[in-house]
Amino acid sequence: MTNLGVPTMRQIPFSAEESGEPEWHERALCAQTDPEAFFPEKGGSTREAKKICTGCEVRAECLSYALAHDERFGIWGGLSERERRRLKRAAG
Repeated sequence: MTNLGVPTMRQIPFSAEESGEPEWHERALCAQTDPEAFFPEKGGSTREAKKICTGCEVRAECLSYALAHDERFGIWGGLSERERRRLKRAAG
């Protein structure tokens, strides 16, 4: 049955994959942590975020994503933006 001309709300299942987020994102430890630790103010400490990344099962996927998408802010895969830039330069 259709309601031509009458707006209806379509129910859309919501998952990380459907929202455009990478599949690994749901398993990331940072998804269960205060995001402010991963996006510190300029000059702020990155120690807490990097410590969390050390024990994260999706650290490699996270870093690969950040490098592929040129993420310029925050801690991704245990590395700061500056550290990711250095890694990209070293890789050539």
